[in-house]
Amino acid sequence: MLRFWPLAFLLLCGAAQAAPAVRYCDYPVYPPISWSDGKQVRGLAPSVVKAVFTNLGLDVEMVVLGNWKRCLLDAAQGRVDVVLAYRTPQRDSDLLFANVPVLREEVAVFYNTRRPLQVDTLEDLARYRGGLLFGESYGEAFDQTVARVGNIEWVSDSQQNFGKLIRGRIDFIPHERRTGLLYIEHLPGGGDIRALPMTLAVDHLRLGVSRHSPLAGRMPDIDRELQRLTDRGDIERWLAESEATYRDMIAQPEPLR
Repeated sequence: MLRFWPLAFLLLCGAAQAAPAVRYCDYPVYPPISWSDGKQVRGLAPSVVKAVFTNLGLDVEMVVLGNWKRCLLDAAQGRVDVVLAYRTPQRDSDLLFANVPVLREEVAVFYNTRRPLQVDTLEDLARYRGGLLFGESYGEAFDQTVARVGNIEWVSDSQQNFGKLIRGRIDFIPHERRTGLLYIEHLPGGGDIRALPMTLAVDHLRLGVSRHSPLAGRMPDIDRELQRLTDRGDIERWLAESEATYRDMIAQPEPLR
């Protein structure tokens, strides 16, 4: 006997089987946190995001935009669900941040040895011209100093920023120490770039969820998965693997075809 199911029932079944994917926005210019090999986004950040939401039974859709500021804006307006970012008072109004951090980061000041800096405190940077990527934030004190002094040139990518530092067009770049040191290892002219011993700020990268996202109600689940990944040593292992893979890619680029 043929059985005819109501259309509404069939549509509900289809909706249950095709739940929308988690939209994760990344700007992959921060090896080993996130970077592109020309084909896909790699690094610690996408590994963590995919693991967390896969364990929660959700697919992840990667969204790559033209700069980091666009990612934050799309998250604030609910066009994407998730970013990995530092927590700031301004971002708190748009995002819910996980309590369990992904990674501790130390922010250093990078400079050109041909143009030495005399810097002991944050205020000393006011005498020099700096470079930042659109949307970057390195703590409330730094952000307030930048806004007051107005000595920052904003660009879209790290290659452009470090290129300006190498050519002497800017005097310093605030940047995560780990990421910056890895980035300049094989950068043409990078042999002249150093990081000051001083630490500009210490912060933690956290998984941030748009307040407009359905995931906003699942922060306890997200924290649980992050803690599990941390306790198992997965995050530390993925970081080391990403560093090694990035070095291999730079040292032995894929041949042209």
